[in-house]
Amino acid sequence: KTEYEDEIPIYKHRTKRNINWRLRFIIMRRDNFKCKICGKSPATNQTVELHVDHIIPWAKNGETVFENLQTLCSICNIGKSDLDIKAE
Repeated sequence: KTEYEDEIPIYKHRTKRNINWRLRFIIMRRDNFKCKICGKSPATNQTVELHVDHIIPWAKNGETVFENLQTLCSICNIGKSDLDIKAE
């Protein structure tokens, strides 16, 4: 143990990383079942796969809460990786 170990703040998540099915549905409904970045929807293109993703990534202390989740298509989600990107 170093003399500075007690000074390093350790972040403890308040929520689990996993997004449950109910919250997933609520987020998709809020976002009109469309990707928040490109606007694609399975309603107009059956090949579109929607994901619910953290805006502030879990790895960067983002929580699994309504305000920190967004609907993205699989292409936009893969391209986003763990960047802090909030679609407008």
